[in-house]
Amino acid sequence: MTPHTSVALTPIAFVHGIIEAYQRRGLSPEAALRSAQIPPTLLTQAHARITSSQMERISGHAMRELDDEALGWFSRRLPWGSYGMLARASISSPTLGIALRRWCRHHGLLTDDVTLSLQVQAGHATLTLLEQRDLGTLREFCQVSLLRNVLGVASWLIDSRIPLRAVQLAFPMPGHADAYRVLLPAPVTFDAPATVMTFDADYLSLPLRRDELALNQMLRHALPLLVQNYRRDRLLVERARQWLRAQPDQTHNAQGLARLLHMSVRTLHRHLHEEGTSLQSLKDAVRHERAQDLLQRTHMPVKQVAEATGFRHEKSFIRAFRHHTGMTPAAFRRSSRLHGTVTDTA
Repeated sequence: MTPHTSVALTPIAFVHGIIEAYQRRGLSPEAALRSAQIPPTLLTQAHARITSSQMERISGHAMRELDDEALGWFSRRLPWGSYGMLARASISSPTLGIALRRWCRHHGLLTDDVTLSLQVQAGHATLTLLEQRDLGTLREFCQVSLLRNVLGVASWLIDSRIPLRAVQLAFPMPGHADAYRVLLPAPVTFDAPATVMTFDADYLSLPLRRDELALNQMLRHALPLLVQNYRRDRLLVERARQWLRAQPDQTHNAQGLARLLHMSVRTLHRHLHEEGTSLQSLKDAVRHERAQDLLQRTHMPVKQVAEATGFRHEKSFIRAFRHHTGMTPAAFRRSSRLHGTVTDTA
């Protein structure tokens, strides 16, 4: 068996959670540890880490051997195929929001030890996890796994990265807290009243991009969803446009926009490139949208429209506007008046 070469980031504490699940059943975890190439000496090191591939192997082996996809978290087992059943119940949903609400409702049919719920408020979607039974030493392992499971499935359903805004966790900060920059990449608060994962509510309106055939293929290799990092973000371009429109003073450079989008400048440029655009193209498009709006709705002189949209000179504005629309600003305004779209005499 070839050794694992990927970076080891998963806390050894999660391996101990799987070992505890075996112990509760009076079974030995040796075969599971062997399948993931986790030596006994590693288990004695409190700050040790394993790779995502190792975590996938030991989890898959344990789920089958224990016939429990919950790995001992709950008062009753979730037999192999339980989470596949949840996915099948959600795959026919027209949007991600409906799919996640179905997932939360049906998860309650599998166990009443925890409840999952989805709320939307002020443009934010929050997935809340509440314990209805004390999960004890398996609290962190259970809660983090459930959040990553929901996030992974949701991202897969819409084939898009879903960037998290914030995560609140209802347990104390562990010694491996630095691992959360990978486990749940977002600002994380520990010792919270409830475990909550927050993201942009606009993702809930996206249609599902998977069908039954894709689901069958995914379920053969479902565990990587817990560790897969989607690079594509189907809402990134629109979110960038919204910030450019709403906060022009804070988005005049890449650093300001990246900060508002909670990502690095390098990541911003990479994602925009993957979506077939660039920051300059977006900025130009937003400036021309603003210019067209002012020309249509107001009687501002062209020189003032140029200044309002960030052009230093009227001539450069006219040249850029003609290149973008095929018309001069004056011709565009005459056309708008002809069609009755000028509504503001300010």
